[in-house]
This record gives sequence, C-alpha cells and structure tokens, in this order.
Amino acid sequence: MIRKITDVEFPSSDWRLSGLDWGIVEIGSRDSYWWWRWLTTRAWLVGRYSQQYLCNQMADEVEITGVGNKPASSAGSSLNWSQWQLLDSILPTGGFAHSFGLEAAIGTHFVCGTEDLRTFLTHVLENTGSLLLPFVYSASRSPDADTLRELDRTLDAMLTNEVSRKASIAQGSALMRVAAAAFTEIPSLKEMRSHFLGSGSVCFHHAPVFGLICGLLGFDGEMSQRAYVFITMRDVLSAATRLNLVGPLGAAILQHQISDVAEAVVEKWKNRAADDACQTVPLLDVIQGCHGYLFSRLFCS
Repeated sequence: MIRKITDVEFPSSDWRLSGLDWGIVEIGSRDSYWWWRWLTTRAWLVGRYSQQYLCNQMADEVEITGVGNKPASSAGSSLNWSQWQLLDSILPTGGFAHSFGLEAAIGTHFVCGTEDLRTFLTHVLENTGSLLLPFVYSASRSPDADTLRELDRTLDAMLTNEVSRKASIAQGSALMRVAAAAFTEIPSLKEMRSHFLGSGSVCFHHAPVFGLICGLLGFDGEMSQRAYVFITMRDVLSAATRLNLVGPLGAAILQHQISDVAEAVVEKWKNRAADDACQTVPLLDVIQGCHGYLFSRLFCS
C-alpha cells in the first residue's frame, strides 16, 4: 500500500515529489532496503540544497541592506560596540602577561593569602588613581597627537621603576596597534601610530594611550577613568587566579566586594591634571622592582 507523503515547500518546485519518487515509493512498499536508501539520499540532497539556498538569501540580504558597511543611522550603536570592545578582556593588549607587582609581592612574602590580596589590590587601585588617572583624564579630554606626546613624555619621566615602565610601554604599544587596526572608523589612530613610530618621539605608555582612545570613542572623562580602574582591578585578580592565590569564584566575589573601594578611588582622584599625579603607595613600586630577581617568573611584571 502506498502512503501519502506530505509535500514540503522548497524554493524550487523541482524538489517536490516527482513521478520517479512515486515509483520509488512503490518499490519501497515491496523492498524496505531500497525505500530507506532512497529516503536517506533524498534527505541529504534536500538538506544540502536548502543550506545553499539560505546562504544565498543571507548574502543577498547583506548586499541589499549594506550590513557591515556601518550606515550613518547606526553610528551611535556601532560606537557603543566599540566602547565595549575596548574593555573586553580578550582584546590582545598583553594585559594578562602582567601582574602589577603581585608575583613579586608573593615571592617576597608580602602577600600570602586572600586578606593580603585584598590589601594589595586596594593599594594598587590607590596608586593607579593617584598616578595614572590624571593621564587618562587629560588624554580623554584632548585626544590629539600633541597631547599624547606631552603626556607620554611626562609619564615616562615619572615612572622610575623600570619594571612598571616597560610594562606600561608594552601594554600601551599593543593597545595602540590593536585600536588602529580594529577601530577603522577613526583613521586618526592609524595616522598617529604611523607618525610616532616613524619619529620615535612617543613611547606609547598605557595610561595616556588608553585615555586617547577613550576620548576618540566618545567616553567622557569620568567614564574613561572608571574604565581604567576597572581593567586594572580585573587584571590583578586574573593574575591572582593564575598564581593560585584565589580561585575563579573567589576572585569574582572579591571583585564585587571591592567595587566600592574602586568607586571611592575614582571619586577621590578623578578629574585631575597630569601635573597633580603622584605616588601614594611607594612600597608597591619597590616590590615590583624586585620582579627581575625572582628565581622563576610567570609574568613579565
């Protein structure tokens, strides 16, 4: 007995049941082997055809609507995505290769447990606020080549610790390279990078470069400073996890608990000029300077 098979609508009528199909159905009613062989082959062919059809439809839609060309109407939304990408932990800036002196603090027994980590992180945030936030703020307020050159030279003179100085240059150079390549809607980034690489007049320290990019991406001064404190806290806790000082869940809990401290640091040190930058916890600078003397090292700083 022949069973009625419901037709499935496909883009082409050629893919409906044909006379050959009904012939196979008749054979299948007598020979189950050929019946299942035909069904399996036909299902594979229909699947391949449907997949190709959907791909063609998507390609036509992209061509018609201009998806990927970033029309002017979606400029604001596109800017938001760029801002979030700047804070993404997978942005290849080399931040996870640096522990902000935590590895040296563990090696010299200044940090031995979770409570010590909390104290260390608080001091790192305090130092970041007093020394680096003024450079982030100044660069975000005036994101141009002249400001970057001036701030970069000033910070280069203030970082007397060679370990932190090299770390700042490494992260800043990587951030500038990634931003120039990724944020093509801001051609001035690529132009500034090419110019300064050719002249050698800028070291690309991380704080002023971060502030520059924040300003060009539309961050206001306060949000730029808060973002910088956030990525500092995130990277220190990431280093603590890899140094087996705290687990991933414990790091997440500690990050949430210490967010009030981070906000207090921002409120205390925000909106200051680079001339007001200073060190508030110089002991951390001394400890980080010992990083090169560790017997074995996981991080660059």
